[in-house]
Amino acid sequence: MAEVVSGRTEEEFQDLLRRLELALDASQIGVWQHNVDDKELLWDPQMHRLYGTGLQDRKVSSDVWMKALYPEDVEKALRDFQIALDARGFYNSQFRIVLPGGEVRYIRSRAHFYEDLDGAPSFIGAEWDVTADILLNRELTSQKAIAEARAVALEQSRTRIEYAADHDYLTGLPNRRYLDRRLAELRRDAVIETLAVLHIDIDGFKEINDKWGHAAGDATLQSAAARISAAITANDIVARVSGDEFVAVLVNVGSAERLAGIVNDILSRLRREVRFGNEMLRIGASIGVALSLTGNAANLLAESDVALFQAKKLGRNRAEFFTPELQADLHAERRLADELRLAPVLRQIEPFYQIQVDARSRRIVGLEALARWRHPEKGLLSPAAFLKVADEYGLTAEIDAAVLKRALADRATWVSRGLVPPRIAVNISGRRLADPDLIEGLEALKIPRHAIAFELVETIFLDDPDDRVLANIDGIKKMGIDIEIDDFGSGHASLIGLVKLKPKRLKIDRQLVTAVPVSDEQRRLVSSIVDIARALNVEVVAEGVETEEHARILAEIGCDELQGYAIGYPSPEAEVAALLKSAHAKSRSRSPVAGHGRTTGSATRRSNRS
Repeated sequence: MAEVVSGRTEEEFQDLLRRLELALDASQIGVWQHNVDDKELLWDPQMHRLYGTGLQDRKVSSDVWMKALYPEDVEKALRDFQIALDARGFYNSQFRIVLPGGEVRYIRSRAHFYEDLDGAPSFIGAEWDVTADILLNRELTSQKAIAEARAVALEQSRTRIEYAADHDYLTGLPNRRYLDRRLAELRRDAVIETLAVLHIDIDGFKEINDKWGHAAGDATLQSAAARISAAITANDIVARVSGDEFVAVLVNVGSAERLAGIVNDILSRLRREVRFGNEMLRIGASIGVALSLTGNAANLLAESDVALFQAKKLGRNRAEFFTPELQADLHAERRLADELRLAPVLRQIEPFYQIQVDARSRRIVGLEALARWRHPEKGLLSPAAFLKVADEYGLTAEIDAAVLKRALADRATWVSRGLVPPRIAVNISGRRLADPDLIEGLEALKIPRHAIAFELVETIFLDDPDDRVLANIDGIKKMGIDIEIDDFGSGHASLIGLVKLKPKRLKIDRQLVTAVPVSDEQRRLVSSIVDIARALNVEVVAEGVETEEHARILAEIGCDELQGYAIGYPSPEAEVAALLKSAHAKSRSRSPVAGHGRTTGSATRRSNRS
């Protein structure tokens, strides 16, 4: 009969010990005892396996453990043990050991202080290999650091682009987007008593650019920005709204006499020559001024623009104030708007096409349809002659619809002749996108899938689009029509709108592209836009490609497609058909398509830009 010990038989104890040994063996945990007085260690077989001794001896000299310690960890391991010994308490340490073959492993060791019946001190503990955990944590830490660095870089890129959305890259001044938003705020400010808007155009700027180059033009614009800013107060605003045009908004300027003094001061400052290297560049300014004595800014920008036109017409280098006499010009504008309202119905609106090419192969991949007005008396008018009026009088939707119908008709003609047209990008206004009948109207046109792309030219509203706009955009995408963001970086489009919209591609504004060959800052900014687009899986089209150097640099930066006068000028349907036919023939012989328009452009075509 088995002996009974404390309620358990010896057989039960032996069975329990066997199970414990199996559990320890499966867990690969080594068990040890350190007799402190004689510095003797008791190791089980797993301890020998952990340290790679190749021994089976139960008793081991403490030197075996000491010699296995990684040299740089010896001091820490001994200190941890001494602390536990002094406290006669819990021992907890982690250290590295070097196996006989030279492999380094990480070991975690824990033990409790113990005294036998004779009072002899010892530690009884266990050790196990934690190398895999250590290396995994190290890898996770490394990957986390890499992810955080990427997040910081992306945030920096986003910050630069957000700043660029509200500011002019060259002068650092606010841009048109910021100006429009600030004017809207001023209209609602009841504290404002008087408000003046100065529309300033730099005279002689084109001549400086043509004679001395873009660097001289940039220096001129920077100097002009600084001089205008110096002439106004901290409460006022000055913005660069286009190439050589600035707008200053003077808040609570007071009397017309004080305003005239400020205007004359700005004129005087801008008449001073600009130093560029060893050259002195002569400039001047034309200024249109509009004043409201009630603080109402509703029409001031338009009125100052009318006054600026008058200043230019009267010989430049002068200032003109908006007066009731100039109202006749506004009446003429309204007459033009009335004629423009009938133009789509009379089929006077027609598209000219500008090609878009793959940045590397130069193969034609797209066309942009640009509106032209064949006026019965004034002849063929470029957008500069009527799009501003169309915007102001709410006629852009009708013009967009007319261009789309003509573009689809032209495409059908090309297909009937055996040609394979690329996609055609057509503008679509914000007002048209909000039309509840838009999708039904588009479906009636039976647009082939992937034949058309819509360019959003009024994308400022995308910061907070309403449900109708979002529903229409979703419907457009389902029809196989791509969505594109136009003039990205000009202050009209935002990152928020870009993320919400998820467009197929975006077009970098020509103002950002112009200085790429001469400005490292511009190249970095364009590169940041490309990086953001790539992160969002959005293709990038660079417009305003004026030279072969532009094309080369933009391709190196990573732009997918190129558009501009170095590639091709806007051309009528017949010329584009001939170009597509030629491109088709060349593709059949596997020859890349050359840049169109670099030798066929004419003065007439140059007058039809954009």
